[in-house]
Amino acid sequence: MGATQHGPRLVDARLLLLLIVVAAGSRGLVSGLFDDPALQTWSTIFVSITIQALPFLVLGVLLSGAVAALVPPGWLARALPRRTTLAVPVAGLAGAALPGCECASVPIAARLRDRGVSTAAAFAFMLAAPAINPVVLVTTAVAFPGRPQMVVARFLGSLLTSVGVGLLWIRFGRETWIGRSRVRTVEGENRWQSFGATVREDFLQAGGWLVVGAAAAASLQVFVPRSLLDLVAGNELLAAGCLGLLAVALAICSEADAFVAASLRQFSLSARLVFLVVGPALDVKLIAMHAGIFGRRFALRFAPLTFGVAAASALLVGRWLL
Repeated sequence: MGATQHGPRLVDARLLLLLIVVAAGSRGLVSGLFDDPALQTWSTIFVSITIQALPFLVLGVLLSGAVAALVPPGWLARALPRRTTLAVPVAGLAGAALPGCECASVPIAARLRDRGVSTAAAFAFMLAAPAINPVVLVTTAVAFPGRPQMVVARFLGSLLTSVGVGLLWIRFGRETWIGRSRVRTVEGENRWQSFGATVREDFLQAGGWLVVGAAAAASLQVFVPRSLLDLVAGNELLAAGCLGLLAVALAICSEADAFVAASLRQFSLSARLVFLVVGPALDVKLIAMHAGIFGRRFALRFAPLTFGVAAASALLVGRWLL
């Protein structure tokens, strides 16, 4: 039975490791097989994004695993104020102290609701934890050297998104939209096994999406006509909308997305801020998780609300700071 459970995960780990090794060596491989400058440029961008982001992704999943294994599940529920309008901003700020990846934050929000935390506060934490934690902010600083305002803008835009969605839920949200939570928990017999299981699951998923995101960013830079990129980038609202949708489609882990955003140099800092604020709050895998845990009725309403608040928050903060 144990072999049956761990066998596929071991195979997945080996495949991901092989993929990373191939990514690291693909520049020389492609250069040797083809003389096309476009392919060589593509491989250079792809490898640089992957290698730059990988250490931060590993650090992020290690911290996320430690939080999942060592922090008591009811701690945040006991620490939040009873009054919902106060609990929402406190829960958002708690995301800075309790780092977690996007995928882990969704079941955590469901467990917080089960422990008596208001739905609005649980959602505020769900949106803030993967977006404003120290690992993400350090990654952003490294990806945008010499631009500390980008780090501050990402923190404020993401915090404003989490609090804004939470407060809007208090006013307009309906508990009837949420189905019975179906939470999938990664557990072990002890804390160390829980830590290892969480890190393995998060790394396999986040690593795969990192490779997809790096490939997409490289393809965008190399194969999309520069005139088209310049046309889109020249219109601030159009650029912000396109990069927001790109963040939803690429579903890159928040510990790695700053390097993809930094590579999109045709676009303004404000448009790239939209990419960084929308991505951790909403993407294709998160929409699927929202539907799986909270129900499809919830996902159909929560997705456009979150996208709109995240894009508006990023543009507002970007206009002020960038």
